[in-house]
Amino acid sequence: MVSHPLLKIYDALVLRRPFVSLALVALLLIASVSQLPKLKLDASADSLMLQGDPALDFFREVSEEYSAEDFMLLTWQPQAPLFSDESLLPLRRMADELRELPGVSSVVTVWDVPLLESPPVSLSDITSGEPLPSLKDPGIDRELALQEFTTSPIYAELLVSREGDLTAVQVNLQRDERYFELLQKRDRLRQKDAEGTLSDAEAQSLEEVEAAFKAHTAQALEAQSALVQSVRGIADDYRSHARIFVGGVPMITADMVSFVRSDLMLFGSAILGVMLLVLGVIFRRVRWTVIPLATCVATSTVMLGLLAFLDWRMTVISSNFVAVLLIISLAIAIHLVVRYRELHAEHPEWSVHDRVLQTVALMAVPCVYTGITTIVAFMSLVVSGIQPVIDFGWMMTVGIVVALVLAFVLVPCLTEVWPQGRPFVYKKEHQPLTVYFGRATEHFGTTILVGTAVILGLTVLGISRLQVENRFIDYFKETTEIYQGMELLDSRLGGTIPLDIILSPPDSDAPLPGLENLDAATDAPAEDDPFLSEDDGFGADEGFASEDAASDDFADDGWDDDFSADFDSFSTGEDSFTPSYWFSLEGMRILDRAHRHVDQQEETGKVLSLSTTFAVIKDLLGDDIGSVELALVQKSLPQDVAELMVEPYFSEDQEQARISARVMETSEQLRRNAFLERLHDELVEVTGLEPEQIQFTGMLVLYNNVLQSLFRSQILTLGVVFVAILAMFLLLFRSLSLAFIALAPNIVAAGLVLGVMGLAGIPLDIMTITIAAIVVGIGVDDCIHYVHRFMREFPKDRNYLATMHRCHYSIGRAMYYTTITVVIGFSMLTVSNFKPSIYFGLLTVLAMIAAVVGALLLLPKLILVLRPLGPEGEPSAEGSR
Repeated sequence: MVSHPLLKIYDALVLRRPFVSLALVALLLIASVSQLPKLKLDASADSLMLQGDPALDFFREVSEEYSAEDFMLLTWQPQAPLFSDESLLPLRRMADELRELPGVSSVVTVWDVPLLESPPVSLSDITSGEPLPSLKDPGIDRELALQEFTTSPIYAELLVSREGDLTAVQVNLQRDERYFELLQKRDRLRQKDAEGTLSDAEAQSLEEVEAAFKAHTAQALEAQSALVQSVRGIADDYRSHARIFVGGVPMITADMVSFVRSDLMLFGSAILGVMLLVLGVIFRRVRWTVIPLATCVATSTVMLGLLAFLDWRMTVISSNFVAVLLIISLAIAIHLVVRYRELHAEHPEWSVHDRVLQTVALMAVPCVYTGITTIVAFMSLVVSGIQPVIDFGWMMTVGIVVALVLAFVLVPCLTEVWPQGRPFVYKKEHQPLTVYFGRATEHFGTTILVGTAVILGLTVLGISRLQVENRFIDYFKETTEIYQGMELLDSRLGGTIPLDIILSPPDSDAPLPGLENLDAATDAPAEDDPFLSEDDGFGADEGFASEDAASDDFADDGWDDDFSADFDSFSTGEDSFTPSYWFSLEGMRILDRAHRHVDQQEETGKVLSLSTTFAVIKDLLGDDIGSVELALVQKSLPQDVAELMVEPYFSEDQEQARISARVMETSEQLRRNAFLERLHDELVEVTGLEPEQIQFTGMLVLYNNVLQSLFRSQILTLGVVFVAILAMFLLLFRSLSLAFIALAPNIVAAGLVLGVMGLAGIPLDIMTITIAAIVVGIGVDDCIHYVHRFMREFPKDRNYLATMHRCHYSIGRAMYYTTITVVIGFSMLTVSNFKPSIYFGLLTVLAMIAAVVGALLLLPKLILVLRPLGPEGEPSAEGSR
């Protein structure tokens, strides 16, 4: 028997007191279960962002500057004509019910917006302060109104589809001022902490703010989830009147949490049930079926309880750690069980305690080393900069430690206290598939090496096609409401994913062209305006007139005295008002060029900006507009009209113009990074602005930054991970050649999975990026166990071929059992409605198969060819014993 000091301590504290050890584990489980109700899932947009990204700070600044609110969209497609009473009256009742919901700031429908062209109104009507026409007014010509909604630069494809059979209901949510207050405090203190200037009092304040922020976000997510359910409940009441879909970021968040929670409960139970059946078939003993599964369940329960106790929240990404932890804990338990059964068959005369102790002695080193090297693989995720991915890495690190501790307590102690059974002797018909792998290695070694070379070639081809990209819509099956709603929004209502383009003027301090002397401007001839020359692309052909001509039309258009007074005070300097650059002819031309170019992109849908407002004003003025009129309109539009047509697209404080575009999420041509880079370069060329004067923001930009960061931090760090694992192998095996041999199947397996993703068109994104670490972790497990066993078996006869067959029959059996159990169990995920769960299940299955095939075919063949343990010969004295 082995008499290592640590083993003696373990024997005295754990194995000699199995009931006490099991009782302590039971108390730990009870405590963990009591914490489970506190477990939280976080699917907020912020949880998926790249922390420390300057673009995230800019996004928040822009959102605050333009008072951007979160919103939900409902599509309304009635059976009756869209503007009939049968459609409009239920629509209004539904909107009224939505307005009563807590957390809703406003609801916008076709009932609530002013009509500018049905009948046509003049600028004097707009500026008079009188209410503008709307569908609520009696006598409105609905056919004319429908024509306006389907052709208006503002409303078409925003509120009503161009076909006139579909409308949108926008439910604006109240801005969570408390959230942003806590966020700013936390980020400010974190910045000081990063700079090393945080005082003790501020450190205490940071802890308090972080705790308050976590508590508030939990409450906000619960409230948002309840609101989504309420909106859906109201929508359900009106489905008899119209086909309704619910969309928007809050709904996507709620659905993702729902899908993840459902997959955890439903598929977690199903996977355990399938594993129970598979283990029963494999081991044919109740104890060897129950003990591994009990270990898995205990490990997952303790980890979930720990997360709940620490308020360490899972996300749609890190929630996968439960499934991966299930694999790792099952592998450890099966290796212990198989080794015990081998000792039972070889030494039936030994006591249960002696067999258990010897099992622990033989398996402790390889299991601990597999744990450490697997931790190294998952630690590569910690450098991603994305909190859910970082959490996944740390959760797996802690989880592996918990799995090792519980496996080496539960499996030995349960084996000790379980009534002793007869030894299970494997008969010839019980030979596992791994025996045939051994024969294949012996007789078809060249084919294995050639096949590996072919696989490597295909892997390189696949990885070259791997895309760091994904569409949110691809996360869901076509039968789900969220998929159908996003598809309808893209195809009929102008797109899904927001992209904001912020333009800064060429020189904010320079006098505005054409407005240095407004009195002179109104009297100057057209040719004196340098921005209306014939060789400029925006001359008379574009519908712009000289300022004096525009002023004449302006005067003839029936403007009231108040508006004329505004003009007089403005031009004589009685007001301090200074027109913005973006309300000059030059600014308008730049905006028109930029707006038109963005609108022409295949990837974009609805585009709105001041250019849209200018187009409406041109129509109202009869296609004539000048810088004076633009300046007066900037100042004199009533507040309600300005809130609709100016304020969302113009910041007076920052002197910036905003182009708001929606990107087609369903577009097959969408390649975020390439699209953003190309569009930025083209806008610089089209507008003549400097690159730094054109800034992009919005969810499209933030998500693209996340994807690019993931590629750099994860794919590139895989090389560092393999170097670290090589060092671990060298420390364990004390042989450089054997370390390289053991590393080869891991590289092939990781490359194979990534290559298959590339060839199959599965993109690398925040949901699939963790698969590389999972492949390495699983592959390392198999290789360490096999090589460690090979090194123990080889001295017996110093025959490489015979040793290989013994290893395939013994340790190979445990590897095969683990793989077949996980493969069958995780195949259940293919019926999920959440495609990331499907991809995770399929890629995990592929990873398990690649790892075990590499360990049972390529690894032994390399050992046979390279002979890293020295020449064959007589067995050593130690080996013969």
